Amino acid sequence: MEVKRVNYEYDQNGRYTPENVIKGSPSAMTNNVYTDKTENFHAGSWFATPGIWSFEQKTEEFCYLIEGEVKLTNSEGKEFTFKAGEGLVIPSGFKGTWETVKPIKKVYAVYERKIESKL
Repeated sequence: MEVKRVNYEYDQNGRYTPENVIKGSPSAMTNNVYTDKTENFHAGSWFATPGIWSFEQKTEEFCYLIEGEVKLTNSEGKEFTFKAGEGLVIPSGFKGTWETVKPIKKVYAVYERKIESKL
């Protein structure tokens, strides 16, 4: 079994534009370096440029900001601001907006629950 290094390098293959953009022209890039055998757990690095977009979190996510600043606002209007050197957990079911205030670089660990159909 191997130990994986989380690189902070840009991976052009992971570049995309966030959906549901509200303000700005943000771009983001995912560099997923690990997915477990069940495909429920993922880890890697993520980058984003300034902008605001709405989202609904469908996974449990821990992230640690290496650079930048981000503001999350929940559906009730409560704001949560995080800067480089801080970690955060975004629970599955969170609904609101993501604002990249200053370009960010983060590392993440995501757990995705798989719901089996009982048909």
